[in-house]
This record gives sequence, C-alpha cells and structure tokens, in this order.
Amino acid sequence: MRSLLGALGAVVFALAPAGAAQIRPLGHANPGGGYAGDVFVHKGFAYLSSWHGLSCPSQGVRVYDLSKPSRPRHVSTFADGNSDLAVRGTWTEKTIVQHASTPSFTGELAAVSFQNCPGTNSYRGFGLYDVSNPRAPRQLALVRTDPGGSHEIWLQAVGRRTYVYTAIPVAEFPGHPPSPGFRIFDVTDPRHPVEVGSWIASAAMRAGKTAVFVHSVRVNPTGTRAYLSYWDLGTVILDISNPAHPRYLGRTADSQGFAHSTAITPSGSVLIETHETTGGRPSFWDISNPRKPRLLSVFKPPARLVANARKRGASGFTLGVHDAKIIGKRAYFSWYALGILVIDISNPRHPRFLAQFLPPASRDPENEFCAQKSCTYTWGVYPTRKYVAAADMVGGLWLFRPS
Repeated sequence: MRSLLGALGAVVFALAPAGAAQIRPLGHANPGGGYAGDVFVHKGFAYLSSWHGLSCPSQGVRVYDLSKPSRPRHVSTFADGNSDLAVRGTWTEKTIVQHASTPSFTGELAAVSFQNCPGTNSYRGFGLYDVSNPRAPRQLALVRTDPGGSHEIWLQAVGRRTYVYTAIPVAEFPGHPPSPGFRIFDVTDPRHPVEVGSWIASAAMRAGKTAVFVHSVRVNPTGTRAYLSYWDLGTVILDISNPAHPRYLGRTADSQGFAHSTAITPSGSVLIETHETTGGRPSFWDISNPRKPRLLSVFKPPARLVANARKRGASGFTLGVHDAKIIGKRAYFSWYALGILVIDISNPRHPRFLAQFLPPASRDPENEFCAQKSCTYTWGVYPTRKYVAAADMVGGLWLFRPS
C-alpha cells in the first residue's frame, strides 16, 4: 500500500508475522485518586507522573520499587501538592531521571515538568529533585518558565555538566507575544539552575502554518543534537554543541502534522516521529544527513487491532499513536486505545508488527476519557531488557515481559 506521503516515496507497513501475540500482564499498580501521566524507569524504580483531570489533585510523581516486577511497590511520592504547597494546582506530565556527576552534585537527578491546572495561575516550570534514595526524594530547585509551564522535558549529562532541555508550547501559541518555546538550562549545580540558551522558529518558517510550537524535546546522548517536535513544522533538528547558541540544521516534513514526540535509534541515524491526531501513525526518517531528513516508511497498525478498539468504544485521536521508545531493534509505541504495540525495526524501511500489550480496562475516575465506564488509555511506555513499563491514564502502572 502506498503511503499518505506517496509523493515522498515512503510505504505504509502493517505486517504481522506468524506468532504475533497478545502479551499478558506481569504486574500492576493503580495509585488511584486521578489520572496517570508518563512513566520513566531508572535503576529498578518506576517514576509515574500524573495528569490534571477535572479536579486537578496535584498528585506529583509516584515512585515504585520494581525489584519484584510482578508486585510493584509504592515507596514514595514527590512534587505533589500535598507535600509542597508551592506546586499545588499543578500537574506533572513528564519525569526524566539520570545519573549526574558534576563538581556540585553526584547522584541520581530527576527533572519534573510542571504545568498549571486549567483556570488557575499556579506554578509552572520544572523542578529538580535528588532521588539518589528513591524512597526519600529531596527537592533541590524549582524553576519558573513563563509564560507557560514545561510541557515535555529532557535531562542529559554532558561530560561534567548537566542540562535540562524543555519545551514550552504556550510561549509560541497564536495570540501570545512570541518567545522561545525551546530553552536550555545548565543544572550542573542543581540547586542553582541557569538558563543558557534558547531557540524559536523564524517568521519565514512559520509562514503558511497554523500551529507552530514546541511540544516535545529529545537530545542525543552526547548532547550535540536536539530534536524538537514542532507540531506543524515536523521535527526540527538543532546543533546544540554550543548550548548558548543552538543552530538550525533541518526538519522533517510529514503531511500528517501534529508532530508529537520522537525516538532515535542507537546508531543515531533513524528518527521515529509520532503524530497525535486522529489516525496518527509513526513515520521513520533517515537523519544521517540532518539537513535533509529522508522519509523511509510509515507504520500502520493491523486493521484488526483498530477494529477491536472501535468495538470497545474508541474513536478519534485515541486511535492514533502517542509516544515511542526504542531498545535494541524493537520500538514500543504507546497507542492510547491500542495499548502498547511492539514493532521490529531492524529494517526501518519495513517495520513489522510483533505483538500487542493491551492493559485490561480500568474504571475512568472522572468519566473524562472512556465512552463506557471503563477503558484502556495508554499514555506512555518505557522498555528495559527485563520488563516493559506502561502508563495507562485510567489504570496506572502496568508491567509486561518484552519477549
């Protein structure tokens, strides 16, 4: 089948090999009290972020010990409104945890995005936390990012320095005086972060586009490239070798629009771009020449999976892809109503469907997402060699075996 982007020569694939399977759950923990956001796994602990919902309970980040993945154990909560009045009225979509070793700090550092709940003027920005002991996280700093909060965030150690790279969509929304939606903070001393660089799309790049803003950011391990999911602009690739002066290299051009997030293969030569829209599908790009990204393929989920989701009441963008993660030669996609799809990407021109993990339906705590009283609404995924963690907005934390 020819792609929607047929003019660019890419092919849509939905191949299911013999033995493609439905994966059984391994472990589950539902924190209750509201909706889950993304999930990040670091050194045997899962960090489950939260979403605002209608009541905006400011649940912060819940930490789970995964030493027994069949029985995740809640060990702490941080960045929540109950323990810190300064962040009451916020939600924490994204948490990234990395080891940092700088002249000012050595240990496990967490960066948490904060956005103010709808209709409030609450805190917005990001927070830094020492999670060297995940059972007792300690706040190091809160950084306000006006005019809007940090929507999606990345944390990266680069030599003896550490940086936070953040996307602030509101900064470039139509109707706002434009300011850079991509900003870089030096957090080498995480108690005293300093903004050191930023970037904004030029007027010429915006011409003819209706929605140009930074939704997400991903940075390569050496801290030399930033990949900005720029909605109608596609994925913008920047040279950030000098964080004070990000330099534009190139961008993707997928007619699906709604560029939501990215994942990069270990070689750094292939980028997966997801599209948060009705029927959105992940596209695969050769970025070996970042000035001229080349479309390789677009992956289409098997029709039977979509049909089954529709029978369960799914519709609209819930049938589209959300996030992607890569480990080895497999990609794991969180796909809202489709759960997690596992894809063989050993040949990115021909991605192949391998298996689906569909979390059992859970009750919608505020009846905001499920057409029926319960559903599957999978937001995020984080694969490891031993297990894969999935964040379901209504069901909380799920784990399954990657095989």
